[in-house]
Amino acid sequence: MNWLDKLERKFGKYSIPNLMMYVVLLNFFVYLLIIFDKSNTVLFKLTLIPDLVLKGEVWRLLTFIFIPPTMSPFWIIITLYFYYLAGRGLEQEWGSFKLNIYYLFGMLATIISSFIIGGPANATYINLSLFLAFARIYPDYEILLFFVIPVKVKYIAYVNWFIIIYGVVSQPLWSYKIAAVVAVINYFIFFGRDIVTNGVRRQKVYNRRRKFKSEIPYKDYIHKCVICGVTEKDDPNMEFRYCSKCNGYYEYCMKHINNHEHK
Repeated sequence: MNWLDKLERKFGKYSIPNLMMYVVLLNFFVYLLIIFDKSNTVLFKLTLIPDLVLKGEVWRLLTFIFIPPTMSPFWIIITLYFYYLAGRGLEQEWGSFKLNIYYLFGMLATIISSFIIGGPANATYINLSLFLAFARIYPDYEILLFFVIPVKVKYIAYVNWFIIIYGVVSQPLWSYKIAAVVAVINYFIFFGRDIVTNGVRRQKVYNRRRKFKSEIPYKDYIHKCVICGVTEKDDPNMEFRYCSKCNGYYEYCMKHINNHEHK
């Protein structure tokens, strides 16, 4: 992407290395705060609520990405591990600046959608899009699901796409539908061109194969005499043999196997 390369040359020095490490650590820190916060004040103060942002609580434009995706002790470890794994993998492939831009686009899209629908938002779909990007670049990378079962990330990505599509289709409120779609816009900004190009290429390959197969003469027989042209369809009782003296694979019926000029 030329535009992204130009941005990196100009603003690359402002990127944050190890971005996902900080995001993951702050998610876990907030998780601990919420556990010991009986009044739920911490969660409320960090949530992206458009009306409160307009009243001066602008920190919510950033702090919503630090709200943990779950309060389960088991799942928080697994989820944050996946976030870090995806972030580190993308940073190694793209560099710090492009990862920062990818995550920033997800944040901006989520913030804009939150203001459009006038409701709160979280970073669940932003981090989901992060994992989808990782799975596209490293589809055969294996991770230990539940720290035991080896699974390729592309299969987990299929599940994540199902979650997103199911959320868009099944959620009764438009706010949830918009949040799910908008939060993965960064994925399509980065990979949309490749998706379209690969789709067109696959369609061309499919069309060429289909054309090639259609031009192959159809044979409804297995055996055919090169002299008289009889096949097993014409005479089910006829036997066929190849001549060992002919230079090539020439098949003859029993009437001509011993009565032909060798080729």
